[in-house]
Amino acid sequence: MRQLEYFIVDVFTRTPMTGNALAVVMDPAGLGTDTMQSIAREFNLSETTFVQRRPVEIERSEGVRVRIFTTQEELPFAGHPTLGTASVLRSNAPDTIAKDQLTLALNVGPIKVRFDSDDSFAEMTQRDPEFGQELDPAEVARLIGLSVNDLHPRFTPQVVSTGNGFAIVVARDLQALGLLRVRHDESSAWLRDRGGRWFYVLAPTGVREPAFRARMQFYGGEDPATGSAAGCAISYLVARGAVASDERILVRQGVEVGRTSDLFLRAKIDSAKVTDVRVAGSTVPVATGQLFLP
Repeated sequence: MRQLEYFIVDVFTRTPMTGNALAVVMDPAGLGTDTMQSIAREFNLSETTFVQRRPVEIERSEGVRVRIFTTQEELPFAGHPTLGTASVLRSNAPDTIAKDQLTLALNVGPIKVRFDSDDSFAEMTQRDPEFGQELDPAEVARLIGLSVNDLHPRFTPQVVSTGNGFAIVVARDLQALGLLRVRHDESSAWLRDRGGRWFYVLAPTGVREPAFRARMQFYGGEDPATGSAAGCAISYLVARGAVASDERILVRQGVEVGRTSDLFLRAKIDSAKVTDVRVAGSTVPVATGQLFLP
């Protein structure tokens, strides 16, 4: 039997059993894609990552190779797996760290993660956003189980991608956000035709400083924290002047599923171009163990 070490961490939280859980599997031998997918189904978490170690000099120059799987598919990029995997490597493979930062070589390309003086807190820099189609508010409202009056009149829904395409939607208030019920059977094909994968729905919290609650329903369930979507969201908000350039804001997600997550976001805008998209949060360890494979 082959034995592979794994770690369970909770991401975008400082409190175990909240935030978004992640399994990180150390995979020195290079598992096949089908085996990785089966292991991800076994853990049955939002995502599972596989760390495929290479010589340290290659990891320092090109990044640590990491693959990301949901229970149903491999993803080119995802946010909480990036921060969570980087945190595991910082604690268990410190040879990968150079000046409190490391690079993960994901399918989408290299993603840098920088660590704060607080070992649990880290910030990733995502790819510059690509802004896709603006979407018909009435049709969006229907697909997410709301009325068009539940959407914020200032913000037209739009597809944005920093590695994964999300339809960014701003609800009028928290009451409207609480009514969210995505019609998955209809929305999947509708979004794919427009360059998106899932809806990421925000609502202002009503406090004075920029702060939002968010929800993302997919695969018939709800994600406690979606770091890739959060990068798209801050890009959208900065591009539309709702958040100032390089201003850090808080987005809280996962409240409705009892897994409260805090995502800290910022991005810059220069000559109408949004750059330097950053998503940050804390990671806490929960468990470690071994997988036994034939």
